[in-house]
Amino acid sequence: MIELKSVSKTFRDTSALTRVSAQIQDGLIFGLVGSNGAGKSTLLRLISGILEPEEGEVVLDGTPVFEHPDAKRQICFLSDTVTYFPNATPESMGRFYQLAYPSFDGDNYLSLLQKFNIPPKKKLQTFSKGQKKQVSLLLGFSAGTRYLLCDETFDGLDPVVRQAVKSLFAAELLKRDFTPVIASHNLSELEDICDSIGLLHQGSLLFARDLDSMKCSLCKMQCVIPDHAKEEQLLAELSVLQYEKSGSLLTVTARGSRAEVLQAAQEKDPLFAEVLPLSLEEIFISETEVAGYDIKNLIQ
Repeated sequence: MIELKSVSKTFRDTSALTRVSAQIQDGLIFGLVGSNGAGKSTLLRLISGILEPEEGEVVLDGTPVFEHPDAKRQICFLSDTVTYFPNATPESMGRFYQLAYPSFDGDNYLSLLQKFNIPPKKKLQTFSKGQKKQVSLLLGFSAGTRYLLCDETFDGLDPVVRQAVKSLFAAELLKRDFTPVIASHNLSELEDICDSIGLLHQGSLLFARDLDSMKCSLCKMQCVIPDHAKEEQLLAELSVLQYEKSGSLLTVTARGSRAEVLQAAQEKDPLFAEVLPLSLEEIFISETEVAGYDIKNLIQ
């Protein structure tokens, strides 16, 4: 298990992360989301031991990651910016990874290159952005590390390849001790693959929770309550993250279970009230608005 213990990181006068604490459970897919500049890439580099925190520490099974090679060898980090050696080919990058990662599976890597129709001897500088990303991911899957940290995993991949990559994540989880950490702006991609989610905002971790329980603790409801006083009473009773009024239709996102929120509305004699599905994107927007990152402020 990876533990983040009050981790802080500053670059010159800019605070990138402030006292971030979380646990990344083994054998589950952990998704990391956040607004632009929230600190996702910095956090992944701290977890992998590339950067050293000014405060706190990152611990893998009780061992601090930074300056401990045995811990670092269990982690493979894939940057959002894919770079390779000059004149490198997929085949030569495989040989390099074999030197860096003792558990690198060369046969599996060559098999994956064939499945993804990637020529092993062709120079990577001639590849498209999406093809370079594919090679990076296949190297990461074949590295044999317990932890795979992926920054903007699906960026540049077409829909077919995205589904294939998701299948690879599932297959690796089934066959070995494997824990992926995926940072992405594409919330819909994370929603159907991640077991738990961490939300970063302006260098602080707003929450890190199981995705299913997170959805159960928030509720989105639409209702029409003719009595304005009762409508105001409902808003006062609920723990409201956001609400909108369009004509007589009130749409509310609030903390609480579906049953609790719907019961509160039913007590106000509505013409109708119904609970709507809540997506990960809506959870992200609601939570970041509470933290002061309001889309309305960006477009005014």
